Amino acid sequence: MKAAEKDGLQQSSAMARLRDRLRKLYHGRTPAAFRFQLVAVIIDLAIIAFFVATPVLQDKPSFLWLDYTVAALVAADLIARLLASNDMLRLMKQPTSWVDVFILLTLLMPTALANLAFLRILRLWSLSRSGSLWRHFEMRGLRPWREASQAVINLLTFLFVITGFVYTFFFGAGLENYVDALYFTVATVTTTGFGDIVLPGIAGKLTAIVTMIIGISLFVRLATAIFRPAKVLFPCPQCGLQRHEPDAVHCKACGHLLNIPDEGS
Repeated sequence: MKAAEKDGLQQSSAMARLRDRLRKLYHGRTPAAFRFQLVAVIIDLAIIAFFVATPVLQDKPSFLWLDYTVAALVAADLIARLLASNDMLRLMKQPTSWVDVFILLTLLMPTALANLAFLRILRLWSLSRSGSLWRHFEMRGLRPWREASQAVINLLTFLFVITGFVYTFFFGAGLENYVDALYFTVATVTTTGFGDIVLPGIAGKLTAIVTMIIGISLFVRLATAIFRPAKVLFPCPQCGLQRHEPDAVHCKACGHLLNIPDEGS
């Protein structure tokens, strides 16, 4: 065997071992995998906190260093998830991957894409769609609270996206700082509308209207998730329906016989 072919086989074998290791860490259920996933979630939350604090930090001398450090973390996580996937193309087609790529672009080009930086908070929504976060919920017996928690995350994501949008495009027009933008967003979403901060012009009125409509919908979804009877998440082998009554024997959509695991077993 030629030396070049031998080196190629060794590299291929090393890549296969790396992918297998990453797959076990990202998708496994061993103690080591859970520790890794917990650290990944904590790092994600720190990154999200940085995104929330960006309007306050962006004038600091060290901001660019922080920005590029976060970019390196996001890029490393995206590459590692791709390597851990059994189907890279399918993973890249998912909306969460598009969000991560977009966030990475805003981090690598903070000046050119400054007006779109407020969309970085979508990383919170992306995190809520990752399986590793909810595995820890299940381990601690909090599975029934998953849907309500997702509704809270969706509402928080929306609040910060609108706050960032208002701060970016209406700063100086009745808004003096980020807190003013957050105050306006919360007052609008809750439809209390105190009136001491009002966005000018037609664009301001349309922003308030869209914020109220979507905000009310998210509040209704949150209330529904909290107060309606809890259902279990179990994909039906026949039709794929995931939400069922805890004591369901047959799928209500297709009638297929179900074997839902008992939470206590």
